[in-house]
Amino acid sequence: MLLAIDSGNTNAVFALFDGEELIAQWRCSSDSRRTADEYAVWLTQLMMLKGVTPADIDGCIISNVVPAATRELRRLITGYFDCIPLSVEEAVAGYNIPIRIARPEQVGADRLANAVAAHELYGGSLIVVDFGTATTFDMIDPDGGYSGGIIAPGINLSMDALYNAAARLPRIAVEKPEAVIGDDTVSAMQSGVFWGYIGLIEGLVSRIQQEKEIQHTVIGTGGLAPLFHETTDSIHHVNRDLTVIGLRLLYEAYRKASA
Repeated sequence: MLLAIDSGNTNAVFALFDGEELIAQWRCSSDSRRTADEYAVWLTQLMMLKGVTPADIDGCIISNVVPAATRELRRLITGYFDCIPLSVEEAVAGYNIPIRIARPEQVGADRLANAVAAHELYGGSLIVVDFGTATTFDMIDPDGGYSGGIIAPGINLSMDALYNAAARLPRIAVEKPEAVIGDDTVSAMQSGVFWGYIGLIEGLVSRIQQEKEIQHTVIGTGGLAPLFHETTDSIHHVNRDLTVIGLRLLYEAYRKASA
């Protein structure tokens, strides 16, 4: 079995694959102070509920955008699962993804994993919109090449900024309001956040397609993707597992090339 780890700025996702089948995934809040032992206690207990033991894991790949967490994640895998984890950076070198930007080393590991999975699953000219700590828009060419992107503040980050900067504004949940114009503070904030992000999505997708002079298939991923997909035609497909699927594909390609 393969353990794929997507360690982001807000959450870390641990996904378990048996061949191509995603059989389980669990998430915890990202904390660079968390030790390998703490990860192990939490993760092995969850695995046991699925009837899986550490001995069943014969491979691991890690996507990590939090450098401070790297050491303990690697210690987790080498110490408790008795295998050497593969990093996305290592796997991408073997996969030979064309990265058509000025500074290829600056592309986040999770964004490259998304590009691999989107190309494999959907093909053609693609935009991947990932609703994470940041909201990112990534362009994937028909040959699978990564050709640039956009980074905007994530929706939860924007809401936290409102709450922290304005003394009389409450903390709110992300949901679609009944009307665009709010009739109280909460509904006004929900409208600004929700419809503001709909405008962001539709506006940026439209501008990308005008600039590229082609039509793209747009894939949404991340926890909030289904909420926006229900409201706008600018997102054609939603795949919340896109990143971990990309990690599996990278791992398999690397193993095949190394055999």
